[in-house]
This record gives sequence, structure tokens and C-alpha cells, in this order.
Amino acid sequence: MPKIFEKDGFKFFFYSNEHEPIHVHVWLGGGEAVFVVSGEDVELRSSVNMKVGDLSRARQLVIENQGLIQEKWNEFFK
Repeated sequence: MPKIFEKDGFKFFFYSNEHEPIHVHVWLGGGEAVFVVSGEDVELRSSVNMKVGDLSRARQLVIENQGLIQEKWNEFFK
């Protein structure tokens, strides 16, 4: 499970057997969300046990770190 980064208690990672499109898993206190990162777009694909405010903050962190997420994805999977 390659970790990309952590911030404000959120953990951003992939699983080692991932598939395209580029996406990132976000974990916070037992909740998890998945965001698809496509070009400059960030879209929530799914979430379980994550509060609306936490989802909003997680999405903002994904937006702020899109370049890093895409770079780490390409390093690991290509």
C-alpha cells in the first residue's frame, strides 16, 4: 500500500494492485473515500463512513496535491 502523503490526519495512498483511471484512496479515522484524478478534475468516486466536512477537506487536499498524486502513480505503476 504505497503511501503518498499525510496531512491533517488524512492518509492518501494507493493499493499496489490498482487500475486506471488515476485515483487516490483517502483514510481518516475509520472512514475512506476514493477520488479520481483526471487531468485537472477531481471527482469523488465513493466514500464510506466519512463526514461531509471531511470529504470536502479531503477533496481540497487532493486538488492541492494533484501533481504529486499523478507523479507517484506514474512512478509506481508505469
